[in-house]
Amino acid sequence: MIRNPTAAPTPGELVLLDSAAVAERAGADGEFAAAAHRILAELVTAGAALGWLEPPSAQEVAGLVDQVLARSRAGDGALRAAYVDGQLAGFGYWLRHRRPTHRPHADLEKLAVSAAAQGRGIGRALTAALIADARAAGIEVLTLDARGDNADALHLYFSLGFTEYGRLPDYVAVGERRYDKVFAMLDLRRA
Repeated sequence: MIRNPTAAPTPGELVLLDSAAVAERAGADGEFAAAAHRILAELVTAGAALGWLEPPSAQEVAGLVDQVLARSRAGDGALRAAYVDGQLAGFGYWLRHRRPTHRPHADLEKLAVSAAAQGRGIGRALTAALIADARAAGIEVLTLDARGDNADALHLYFSLGFTEYGRLPDYVAVGERRYDKVFAMLDLRRA
């Protein structure tokens, strides 16, 4: 169940925060960045396809959070965080493209849900909220890329209206293993 973040949550209830609410938490004591670091470190250690071979440092994640929040304040991004029982369960963000000819468009750059919270619809809720934020910001096309073996993520994105528009075979290198890089898009002008 998704609820209004200003009401008192019931146990197990999903609370979605937008960029402004996350900024309050991030600025208060660094709790959000620390919790995001724990999730990313856990997932990357388990082999998740999030762009790192080794878990990012706490400082790298704090810098990433600061960058995303700054871009969000400028209208060039959106960050969403999902909390269950007061604990960060997942987060995701998109950023508007910087190139002048691509400014109407954005890229869904990261979506991460803690292993313990997976399978509860949190990734779907986060992605749907990020899509709504993109629409509200006037984004015309929201893109993303995913590792080809990340079937659960691809299924989620395709079920929300994304379509594959390209694939680079054996592009992603993880040690000796190679995976396709899958590109997907959601045309918000038509959706």
